[in-house]
Amino acid sequence: GFGADLGAEKFFDIKCRKAGLKPAAAVIVATVRAMKMNGGVAKADLGPENVDAVRAGCPNLGRHIENVKSFGVPVVVAINHFVTDTDAEMQAVMDYVAAHGSEAILCKHWADGSAGVVELATRVAEIADAGRANFAPLYDDDMGLFEKIETIAKRIYRADEVLADKKIRDQLRQWEAAGYGNLPVCMAKTQYSFSTDPNLRGAPTGHSVPVREVRLSAGAGFVVVICGEIMTMPGLPRRPAAETIMLNQAGAVEGLF
Repeated sequence: GFGADLGAEKFFDIKCRKAGLKPAAAVIVATVRAMKMNGGVAKADLGPENVDAVRAGCPNLGRHIENVKSFGVPVVVAINHFVTDTDAEMQAVMDYVAAHGSEAILCKHWADGSAGVVELATRVAEIADAGRANFAPLYDDDMGLFEKIETIAKRIYRADEVLADKKIRDQLRQWEAAGYGNLPVCMAKTQYSFSTDPNLRGAPTGHSVPVREVRLSAGAGFVVVICGEIMTMPGLPRRPAAETIMLNQAGAVEGLF
């Protein structure tokens, strides 16, 4: 899935801005497996217990918690339980979250259905009803387009700098002169890291965010910023699945699965 540095930031800075929404609470979904991967464990080795790797990967979750809180929205962490998770691993995540001023709730909806998330739903409703949120987007409408990009890169990704050549900066200035400077920016980068390097896991700091291309989506109401090597949706494989979908002689559809 996509980290809160992408999905939540876009929701807060674009969707909420355009629709006038003010979130009362946020749920960050985390898994023990994701903590292990951010702690340096290979995907093929995520099954066996590794509490040290969980602890090593938790700063990634901590960064997401800090980022969501920076919008003035209280956070609850939902630990999406896998059958391979051990008690010690889950406790390590819960202890880390508690130490960072939030709470984590174990969710077993895969095994138990809705009964497995009653505690989470109840707690989220309590927080929302308490009126603790003081939501505000990360940047103002009248901030320059490049400054908006820098704000996200530095405050959400913890980058030191944004790299953009003169052609890109000139294009942004032209759009500002044409009346599009008040639009929010929609960042497109890898979902596997806070940086633009998918192999840089954990909670990296001090990196650079290279801007490869910018696109004006005037109808949608935002400027798309392409960072690093990333394909924007829709992305098709070399041989799309549609090429194998057909009707057989009996009139039945084949190739869907």
